[in-house]
Amino acid sequence: MRSARRDHLRLGTLVDPFRNFDCKQANAALTGTPQFHISIFIELLEQKMQADRVIRALSALAQEHRLAAFRLLVQAGEQGVAAGVLAEKLDVPASSMSFHLAQLANAGLVTQRRESRSIIYSADYAAMSGLMGYLTENCCGGMSCSEDPAFASIPERESAR
Repeated sequence: MRSARRDHLRLGTLVDPFRNFDCKQANAALTGTPQFHISIFIELLEQKMQADRVIRALSALAQEHRLAAFRLLVQAGEQGVAAGVLAEKLDVPASSMSFHLAQLANAGLVTQRRESRSIIYSADYAAMSGLMGYLTENCCGGMSCSEDPAFASIPERESAR
């Protein structure tokens, strides 16, 4: 049996997993020497996760009824608005409004609470601020954008019904 193992090794069909294992490299990776920095990996992972949340939020807002509902919730303040009232104001069927509000909630842009038989939705201002902060983090090279002519040319939109 032993000679058969040598034959396999000689033919290259049996691979020893520890043949090229370098204890010094493994120790360096685990101790955080310049060869490997876990903090860089964690930072990249956090950036990826943050980008995923931003993409989900922007995707949720990239629909006319959801954007209008979110704007109404922002205007309503922390007390929020019942789902049925939002549906009436936007002239959207209640079932469709429920779907749109679920998409906003899934994106982390709104919170919901039950009051009696109604579900009250509120804008999540921390999430909204985080989204705006992410989008404007490196805006205009550190200069103020408020007087930029490009922003002045954006027409004022009519608020949601």
